[in-house]
Amino acid sequence: MMNTRRIDNDASLLPQICNGHQLNHCKTVSCIHFGSTDPQHYVLQRNNPNKPMLVCKECGAFPPIINNHDVVEEALRLKQQQSSGMPACSNPDCENLGLPVLTHRHLYHAFGFSGDRQRYRCKCCQATFVDRWSGFNSKNLIQQKLLAMLFTGYPVRDICRRLNMNPKSFYDQLSHIASRCRRQLAMFDARLVKHVPQLALASDISELQPNSGNGVLWVASSEAESGYVLAQDINYQPDEHEECSEWHDPYSNGARFMAPPPVQLVEAPNTMPQGLLAHIDAVYRQIMARPNFEDPLSSKPRLNYPSKGCLIRPQYTVYAHYMHLQQMLEQNEELAIYMPQETLLRSACISIFCDRIKDKTIHPIYVETDPEWQHGQHAGRIDIVLMGWWRDRWAFTRKNDISKGICHLGGEKDNEGKWLEVATHRTITQYQQRFQDQFAQFINEPRRKLRPGGLLPLLDIYRAWHNLCRQDRDGITPAQQMGLIATPLTLEQLLS
Repeated sequence: MMNTRRIDNDASLLPQICNGHQLNHCKTVSCIHFGSTDPQHYVLQRNNPNKPMLVCKECGAFPPIINNHDVVEEALRLKQQQSSGMPACSNPDCENLGLPVLTHRHLYHAFGFSGDRQRYRCKCCQATFVDRWSGFNSKNLIQQKLLAMLFTGYPVRDICRRLNMNPKSFYDQLSHIASRCRRQLAMFDARLVKHVPQLALASDISELQPNSGNGVLWVASSEAESGYVLAQDINYQPDEHEECSEWHDPYSNGARFMAPPPVQLVEAPNTMPQGLLAHIDAVYRQIMARPNFEDPLSSKPRLNYPSKGCLIRPQYTVYAHYMHLQQMLEQNEELAIYMPQETLLRSACISIFCDRIKDKTIHPIYVETDPEWQHGQHAGRIDIVLMGWWRDRWAFTRKNDISKGICHLGGEKDNEGKWLEVATHRTITQYQQRFQDQFAQFINEPRRKLRPGGLLPLLDIYRAWHNLCRQDRDGITPAQQMGLIATPLTLEQLLS
């Protein structure tokens, strides 16, 4: 017999609000209770104590519950990781803690030099610090050689032998290069979000090391046409955490830290049906079969848990990823986000941008296409199909037996032809695939499958190289397409 409990006026039955964020609410955009945080609108279902869910009294939707405090803490962790090595106030009692000089110049004074490196003083706490990367890079030449060999597929051992360095020096150099790359990108990212009032983003999530089964997922978002990558995050932290839970308890802080789960029975994978509509329907069925449909790892029969560091439950990293984008895009007037059919991306986007969805200033859109579909071609006849438990309104078009489908998750019904023509997440999907192809030998090294921390600097380096240096067939970089630079950067300029 189902054991349910009715929620009364006691708001404590929902996880506590943190910094004004309450992410537990109805996520059906057409429901009158969409975005409501009033406990009287919901029933708390506890037939499985390890998977509490809210049930909306109006539409019957049952979103899994998430800990608001942990989402905010995860967003802070990712922000600190992305600004690691950049000049910023390090006083833990200062309100400017972790805010880089490069993007928050109004918070700091230039305060002389230390050698050839710029020194700054915080206007709030008067603490001083040095921009360690502002001076001459005496290691520029050897770092160029290191990157050139790494990008051309040399193993770490060969690189160390050819450059006469030990493995520790190799990884130290890699960390230094990553810090310089983050510093370069911070300026261009700030310039992009400040001067582009209307933006279309593409998001995707994939396994960082597809052949490892270690549970590390990689979520990334880029400008949809140029492919300029604005943010990327993984659900892994290199530091150990004392208390990791096997079960997810959203009412306890620290719920995001994931312990190695028990081994489950392995089920034979179902073959994906032919045809785009049948494929989308099969994905809906797979998602609904997950123990937690916002957690792609919950359906994995086994995880090869990393031997160092710890995993973060994917929903917390993805929610934090969109929270970071929301903060970056505060001045944005109109935003579109294209994504593949993944409920985790949908739920995170809808929860974080809930107010903008109500104001109709954001367009979250599922996009699925046949591989042969040519992006940008005009949509022909459009068929509307309601799919999945959520009765999502999909629009399909076909040309020469090749199909494309979109679903506007914000409820818009008038512009299917426009979105079928322009909506795509191919740039970010191709970016992730190129990274895995480019560094396949490095990624799939047997010991690295359980030590993904060594890939963190490489992710930052590759994002900088992709945005500022990599040229398409026309010789144009993503940063050039966005009007951020006039010419591609060389490796020497990237590392200077």
